[in-house]
Amino acid sequence: MKKIKVPIEKSVGLALAHDITYINKDEGFKGARFKKGHIVGKNDIEILKSIGKKYIYQLIPEKDDVHEDDFAIEIAPFIAGKNVFYDKAPSEGKINFYSSINGLLKIDKDKLFKINSLSDLSLPCIHNNFACTPNKTIAAFRIIPLYAKKNLLDKAKKILSKPLFNVIPYTVKKINVIITGNEIYYGLRKDKFKSHIESKLKKFNYSICDYKIVPDDINSIVKATHDLSDADLLFVCGGSSVDPDDVTKKALSRAKVKFIFKSNPIQPANNLSIGYFNNTIVCVVPAGSLYYKASALDIFLPRLLAKDRIDKKELKFYSEGGLCHFCDYCTYPICPFGK
Repeated sequence: MKKIKVPIEKSVGLALAHDITYINKDEGFKGARFKKGHIVGKNDIEILKSIGKKYIYQLIPEKDDVHEDDFAIEIAPFIAGKNVFYDKAPSEGKINFYSSINGLLKIDKDKLFKINSLSDLSLPCIHNNFACTPNKTIAAFRIIPLYAKKNLLDKAKKILSKPLFNVIPYTVKKINVIITGNEIYYGLRKDKFKSHIESKLKKFNYSICDYKIVPDDINSIVKATHDLSDADLLFVCGGSSVDPDDVTKKALSRAKVKFIFKSNPIQPANNLSIGYFNNTIVCVVPAGSLYYKASALDIFLPRLLAKDRIDKKELKFYSEGGLCHFCDYCTYPICPFGK
């Protein structure tokens, strides 16, 4: 690429070859002060000088050079999948990608790592399985230099034979809850689980359809499980500790719930368990979830609502990042927990 260096005083009438970035921390601004193609006017000279420009450059690209804007525009449709949209035009060579719905972000990590292994490409994103809301920024693409070779674009397209990012909707329709515990059933203590589960579901615009309180009795739990199994998702709360009186999981097994896993490495809520009764997802929520603002329940809940099947083999990956930081002020899910 040929570069022609032009003193700023002699640049009037020339077109800018790229966006000119302006940063002012006091004003809280970072962005393009002048866009690519802007024709420099007399009034622009002092502004350009004030942001450190002594020269502008006229660039004469080679035939196989692709400008940062054109590269981003051409690759964007290959990156975005279902329920993902992106900027109509780049800014400073960058295109952002957004969720169009309330749903669960799914990332093809293998393709993501391959793209970012190519020199001069930058495609960072938020974490896989993040619970997205409409217009949530999920990723951003740009090339790092001003121009890249066309063969790099071709390589990237080949990797992206299928879209990299998809947001899958929450498809659960009906949610029921069983609350276990002799102390609750016999009125010795007030139940806290119903409001706890309701507060979690409210964030996703869900509510509890039906619920029952039962004692720590196998037959009672079995009957309640069958009675409330008309739901897509059934929470069974309490009774999952090592205490011999806690019989929830034993009762669910007797009710013919097929467990995917009966524990997990995440703390808090090691005893959170997930299984299936016919087509109903059954999630055992341990009492420890009541005490903490974020637990394994919060990590798995978006996946449960999207009916995203959680394989026992993937549980080990939750061990890294699976210990809560127990911060004085909880910012979950904008934190490393469960990532």
